[in-house]
Amino acid sequence: MTEELSKQPTPDEAEDAAYFPSPFSLNAYTAPTTGFAGLATERGAYTGGRWKVLVLATDERYLLMGNGSMFSTGNHPVETLLPLHHVLEAGFDVEIVTLTGEPAKFEWWAYPGEDEAVAATWTTLRDRWRSPRSLIDVVDGGLDDSDYLAVFVPGGHGALNGLPDSPYVRDLLEWAMNDDRLVVSLCHGPAAFLATTLDRESSVFDGYEVCVFPDSLDAGQNVDIGYLPGPMPWLLAEKLAENGLRIANDDMSGACTTDRNVITGDSPLAADELGRRMATALVERAEKA
Repeated sequence: MTEELSKQPTPDEAEDAAYFPSPFSLNAYTAPTTGFAGLATERGAYTGGRWKVLVLATDERYLLMGNGSMFSTGNHPVETLLPLHHVLEAGFDVEIVTLTGEPAKFEWWAYPGEDEAVAATWTTLRDRWRSPRSLIDVVDGGLDDSDYLAVFVPGGHGALNGLPDSPYVRDLLEWAMNDDRLVVSLCHGPAAFLATTLDRESSVFDGYEVCVFPDSLDAGQNVDIGYLPGPMPWLLAEKLAENGLRIANDDMSGACTTDRNVITGDSPLAADELGRRMATALVERAEKA
């Protein structure tokens, strides 16, 4: 059936030279359900009421590609909502921020419309994605002694927009690392880690092992099958490695890795396991706090 589907990216009529993934690539990469395998912890395992997860989402829709076209992107819904399902069900609250306080953007073409776990989380957080806090306000307001037990950066190619270039992202992640809070991300989300190289001799993530979306797909198959409308402006794993991070994967298999306080995964296939690891670690840390 996939041979009959077009590999030409689908035009996004809202913007000149902007495109959604091709029908062929969507058939290959998306599904109506996820790999949700049940909760990692007992429902409501945390009852303390204080600790929460700060979610740093992108508010950018379009990623400018190497050929001048634009990819209609945002936060990947599975990579965002499935990990947060584990967090909410474990008893932790969620606060959402974007760089500007503008609404978070989603790759809605990847939304798994028949997945109950994802749907429940979308319903719970829907209004918060529409009215997030500004990261600038959060950072300027002071992070010391805050109630954020973890910082979570969802995946999606949209994370390459703005997050790597923001000193506010740098300050947030440096605080989280220096204060031994959890830092959790997957797929293209670790692009935010590059912000910690701004005006610094080295990154606080230097020497950490991470899983990310493989460059080999973004530079090859994703262009060939029309998932992307052109070559990437830059390659994530390559750039992270240049700044001292160790890349644990070279393919897309659902791999996750935990290195000290940093939990990462390679793709939507890793979203469930990443959520399980995050929820478990949150409960363990909350019990000791």
